[in-house]
Amino acid sequence: MLDPEGSAEHQASFSFPKVFLIPLAMLLAIAALLFLAFSASQQKETDFYTFKVVNIRGKLVSLEKYRGSVSLIVNVASECGYTDSHYKALQQLQRELGSYHFNVLAFPCNQFGQQEPDSNKEIENFVRKTYGVSFPMFSKIAVSGTGANSAFKYLIESSGEEPTWNFWKYLVDPNGKVVKAWDSTVSVGEIKPHITDLVGKIILKKKDEL
Repeated sequence: MLDPEGSAEHQASFSFPKVFLIPLAMLLAIAALLFLAFSASQQKETDFYTFKVVNIRGKLVSLEKYRGSVSLIVNVASECGYTDSHYKALQQLQRELGSYHFNVLAFPCNQFGQQEPDSNKEIENFVRKTYGVSFPMFSKIAVSGTGANSAFKYLIESSGEEPTWNFWKYLVDPNGKVVKAWDSTVSVGEIKPHITDLVGKIILKKKDEL
């Protein structure tokens, strides 16, 4: 009796896929590469504006709303030696440049000297009443260390500068990229030229697009 394993039918059934084994593997590899390339192109690059944060009234908001504008991010405190000078200068800057192309984004923090001990509501009442603050205020957060807010972790990693005290300032361009960072000892007036330069570029670009 003819051995079934040696039959022509059996040999044919096993030789058929071997013909296509290499081309099929190549096709699968190419398909996998194309899929990965497509996925990578669809994945949005992380920048400051891709984060979501909680505002001072407890509402989750996307920083995407500030894309296209220049932002000055500041970790603020109500009982610091820099409080009065910084809040006055920040509000003046916001008033001068308006909110269409520029915003101060203030994040209360109690990590340094325990100088922001009050609740979000008390902080908001204080800055509105004392300094007439009109720029966006956010919920109290940690801005340094392992427990730092994700948006601040991005600022730190991008600039290589981590806050060591209240009123650190990070300048972010219209695309959400960090331009520069300054510590508490640098006044708002000293960094104003960097801000107005970026705002001026936005205005010129929009004029050119008309």
